Amino acid sequence: MMKTWQAVKRLLPMTAMFGLFLAGCGREDLSVLRPQGPQAEMSYGLMELSISIMIVVLLIVFTIAAYVLIRFRRKPGQNEIPEQVEGSIKLEILWTVIPLILVVVLAVPTVKAVFAAGDDHANDKDAIKVKVTGHQYWWEFEYTDYKVTTAQDLIIPVGKDIAFELETKDVLHSFWVPSLSGKIDTNPAGTINRFSFSAPNEGVYRGKCAELCGPSHGFMEFKVKSVSEQDFQKWIDSMKAPVAVLPEDPALAEKFKAACLTCHAVGDQGINNAPNLTGIGSRESIAGILLNDDTREDGAPIEENLKTWLHDPQSVKPGNLMPNPKDLGLSDAEIDGIAEYLANYKLD
Repeated sequence: MMKTWQAVKRLLPMTAMFGLFLAGCGREDLSVLRPQGPQAEMSYGLMELSISIMIVVLLIVFTIAAYVLIRFRRKPGQNEIPEQVEGSIKLEILWTVIPLILVVVLAVPTVKAVFAAGDDHANDKDAIKVKVTGHQYWWEFEYTDYKVTTAQDLIIPVGKDIAFELETKDVLHSFWVPSLSGKIDTNPAGTINRFSFSAPNEGVYRGKCAELCGPSHGFMEFKVKSVSEQDFQKWIDSMKAPVAVLPEDPALAEKFKAACLTCHAVGDQGINNAPNLTGIGSRESIAGILLNDDTREDGAPIEENLKTWLHDPQSVKPGNLMPNPKDLGLSDAEIDGIAEYLANYKLD
């Protein structure tokens, strides 16, 4: 027993130290403690309520325990057995009713929040309808009313309700934007989930897949960009505009069509079996995780990020379904040429 206690005493400081170290590893832009929308604020309010209840209970329990330890401690020469209180109906009622009251206090706003989170605004004519499809390991966003499809960057107008319809093309994923909403699964086998959120302020919010879905689950990120209604409409118009000129080199343009547009789409060319590349030069990141230098200090030039991705996709996201361009007959020079073309393909 003594050896066990000595081992515990050694492990406790180490555990506390690692706990503090890991607590500092969280990313500020993926924190539920910085709510930026009504849905997230509702969840944050429930957290505050539950923590407040726990703190009050702890204070009361420890105060009573301290009082009992001091008031009823055994005095020198006191050998008689203290008065026993087991079976006290009053005490039994007291410590049964109080927890029930606390549960009700927490349950009422929780149930209200759960039903509010299930309001998908699908029938709201003013809401923006977006079909979200999870893939290994990227996100597809289809604006059904506008006939626009994109990937990784979800552009929304500020203050508007966004009605989501979610599904997956492969395994189970979970759509989560911590600053704006809770999590919701994208289920396989044609099962569709619906919910909504809104962003009252302009800004960029980071989203994640919150369901273990394979070796690159941790890299399955996306961004929500909240913009003014004018900028949103401008973006929609740019996405629907005819495709920009393909690579100037005719041979490279043919290679691009044969190797890339059999899966990807660029404007009105190609198909959407893989991330839509329209306006990729204007996006916040490449492959969801390679941050471009105009978005964060730790980013890199977009052309460099595109080359990193195209030359070896598996080194960026292990297990993803993107074939190595070299296996499609592209040389290093051709890959660099396509990266340069895509980096300069920006929306007007």
